[in-house]
Amino acid sequence: MKKTQLSTTLTHYNADGSELSELDRRLVERAKKITQTSYAVYSHFHVGAALLLENGEIVCGSNQENAAYPAGTCAERTAIFYANSSRPDVAPVAIAVAAWREEDQEFLDNPISPCGVCRQVLVETEKRYGRPIRVLLYGRNGIFEVETASALLPLRFDSDAL
Repeated sequence: MKKTQLSTTLTHYNADGSELSELDRRLVERAKKITQTSYAVYSHFHVGAALLLENGEIVCGSNQENAAYPAGTCAERTAIFYANSSRPDVAPVAIAVAAWREEDQEFLDNPISPCGVCRQVLVETEKRYGRPIRVLLYGRNGIFEVETASALLPLRFDSDAL
């Protein structure tokens, strides 16, 4: 028998973003702002994602629900799919995610991480463009940074398995 340990390194920043670069602060603020456009009439859980492209453009997305739950989509995938379809030759380099609940009317204390499906899409997007996507996760108690989306899904399924 052999055991293998997998780990992910998170860098913790102050919630006010003072330790981030100006560009990363702007990315986090855009993710927070775009939560206001989410359509979350069932979960009442509003998520925003801001995707930084290598040309400096920021593309945003918010979660969009549907009474037939599988028909909705997460904020991260909304942003990534829009960027992939409208700017297929421009690689994403970072994504910021923020969320709040209607019952609290404020952002979550601790950052949330992308769901498994969004992690898979992020990893596929990294593979597509041959470069990592940094992940910034916002919470009122702090901001987490992961250097590559692949670190969020260490046992991933990708084209190497086909």
